[in-house]
Amino acid sequence: MKKFTLSVLVLSALLSSIFLSPGRLLAEDRVYLDITSPEARKINIAVPWFAEKGSQDQQQALGKELADTLGAALQFHGIISIVPARSYGGTQTAEWKGMGIDYVILSQYSASGDSLSLDLRLLDVTSGGILMGKALNGSMAQKDEMLFKFCDSVIKELTGEQGIASSQIAFVSLNNKVKEVFSTDILGHHFRQITRHHNLVVSPRFTPNGIFLCYTSYHTGNQNLYITDLRQSQTTRVLSSRKGMNLAPAWAPDGRSMILTLSFEGNPDLYLLNSQGEILDKLTQGEGVNVSATYSPDGRQIVFVSDRTGKPNLYLMDLATKRVQRLTFTGSENAEPSWNPKEDLIVYSSLIDGLYQICTIKPVPNASSTVVTKDLMNNENPSWSPDGNQIVFSKRVGGIYKIYVILKNGTFERQLFAYPGSQSYARWARLQ
Repeated sequence: MKKFTLSVLVLSALLSSIFLSPGRLLAEDRVYLDITSPEARKINIAVPWFAEKGSQDQQQALGKELADTLGAALQFHGIISIVPARSYGGTQTAEWKGMGIDYVILSQYSASGDSLSLDLRLLDVTSGGILMGKALNGSMAQKDEMLFKFCDSVIKELTGEQGIASSQIAFVSLNNKVKEVFSTDILGHHFRQITRHHNLVVSPRFTPNGIFLCYTSYHTGNQNLYITDLRQSQTTRVLSSRKGMNLAPAWAPDGRSMILTLSFEGNPDLYLLNSQGEILDKLTQGEGVNVSATYSPDGRQIVFVSDRTGKPNLYLMDLATKRVQRLTFTGSENAEPSWNPKEDLIVYSSLIDGLYQICTIKPVPNASSTVVTKDLMNNENPSWSPDGNQIVFSKRVGGIYKIYVILKNGTFERQLFAYPGSQSYARWARLQ
């Protein structure tokens, strides 16, 4: 796909606002905002309607659309409150300080045929200085992609961590008794169908670089594992077709190997395979059903699910020694673990008082779990965002499942997108 071009206009190492001490700061002295601190108030940002270069009319439909998309992408991160543009007429010259606004994004655009150029600047209202800015050039079809890239840069400027607006979410959608894998951006603007097997497809998993996607399909009569290159839409290949289960690969952080549940020897066990699907080692030895492995960020440990004591629970394995320790002791069933990509924290689903809830737990012995969702609905299939600050999961709503997102501290829960049918098994990745 053709890439848009980007040039940096301004990149200041200064950040003088209410969140920082006054005075000049060196890069190593910078203070960043904590995205999920429950005590932190949201940052008030204004995104006025983009002004068309060479025009005095700020009421252009495209300028409003661009501002709305950028505002929605910023607000998605959970730390930002977008001040409605209509409250100040969408103008780029409002009295920002009097409105309690912390930052303003001042933007211009020019459109010619299928080409679009954007100039965007992040203004610190308190100091009056421009913190950073970018010039972006691409096709009209790439306007969201360009805005998401700028959004990610703004989030990094404020928090020190790259934003996740440019990430993709893969999920399984059930419609007319057929399950297929789809992907979408964070705002649900652009959906892409990945599989077309016209059968049952489950457990999509991105490779660490986000370029490939694995999934298990039943269309041949066996639960085979497939892999597809997301840079194209024509071919997919079998990665493992052993008799029985070939289910839910957990890719090592370096992408060179994966852990897969196989049952060709009878019992569902965890196996270590290389990236070509060749078995390197057997990690569990028939002690119950062993599934749903997830790697630690350093690749030295995994957490997986086993019913070896009668009920599904989470277990921690050291890969060097294969020593196993049980992690969960509360909840009737505990399953679907996902290891945070940035810290030692596991998210999983737990059956509590007859309902599945999303919980987190530290991967250490005798750790206490934290219940993240607390409503009277089933919440399942959790997985982390690439920055480790949000959890995507499936919520049962009116007899079907929809994809929801929540901050890891249990706030800012919302449905991710509207799509026909029932959606589940969401997984999140940055695409390189």
